[in-house]
Amino acid sequence: MKSALITGITGQDGAYLAQLLLNKGYKVYGFIARRSTDTQWRLQYLRIQNEVQLIEGDLTDLSSIMRAIQIAKPQEVYNLAAQSFVGTSWEQPITTAQITGVGVLNVLEAIRLIDSSIKFYQASTSEMFGLIQEPMQSEKTPFYPRSPYGVAKLYGHWITVNYRESFNIFGCSGILFNHESPLRGIEFVTRKVTDAVARIKLGKQKELRLGNIDAQRDWGFAGDYVDAMWRMLQQELPDDYVIATGKTTTVRDMCKIAFTFVGLNYENHVVIDPKFYRPAEVDILLGNPEKAKKHLNWEPETNLEDLIHMMVEADLIRVRKES
Repeated sequence: MKSALITGITGQDGAYLAQLLLNKGYKVYGFIARRSTDTQWRLQYLRIQNEVQLIEGDLTDLSSIMRAIQIAKPQEVYNLAAQSFVGTSWEQPITTAQITGVGVLNVLEAIRLIDSSIKFYQASTSEMFGLIQEPMQSEKTPFYPRSPYGVAKLYGHWITVNYRESFNIFGCSGILFNHESPLRGIEFVTRKVTDAVARIKLGKQKELRLGNIDAQRDWGFAGDYVDAMWRMLQQELPDDYVIATGKTTTVRDMCKIAFTFVGLNYENHVVIDPKFYRPAEVDILLGNPEKAKKHLNWEPETNLEDLIHMMVEADLIRVRKES
């Protein structure tokens, strides 16, 4: 039986990845930060909370990461933990740098010191492209991050490359474009939209306040994307891959899909609020997943319309339960 350690297991990607690995027969360990509130609702949603073993720790504390690796004895480590909300990174840039950037180094160093044969996956992000240098972004596109989050992720990406080349560690980075699901945090725009649609439909609120709705993103389903993570660590040689749909959509059109699904006109409910504009905006992101298709035999299975419908339905159920 293979063993895997997932940092950030209580997040969207961590929960879906844990489910995937359990279905493949893995023993799954989760590395989680201690919190006074319950953070395991995603594991409960997928009904796997009793099938994973959780180990408390802190990405900024090398000794706790080493302890987790010694307990789990993993063949694979997936580093998904981060301060992952772009907007917050301007308000907490130092915390973001320590967790999202240096935290990656801590995991790599723990692997180097304990067992350098462990395969390592780093969750990189399309936010590293930022001010795009090419219309469609691939593994060869130059990076130009536009937020403290993007800068911190770029450090994590390059330190993974460095440990791969310096210490022969099997380290891969998945440069994932936006990926969503019913497990997405409410602070992310897609979930903010689908939750608001459910509440407006059920009479719980009247409007949805957003910033730049003409920003364009390449959105996919998180459940599809975690499969790509696993495939990267099954290859003979480590490498980095863009994971995306190859299609881009505006926030405006995403809102239209969500509101239309429940028979509403988004124009009657969406309000533009300048406070939601970012200090430096990323106007468009569009990924080129050809390398992943060719080498990993991976491609997304869920289109945007089905994804948004899935999220609205889940939020309708949640909001009804609240009342």
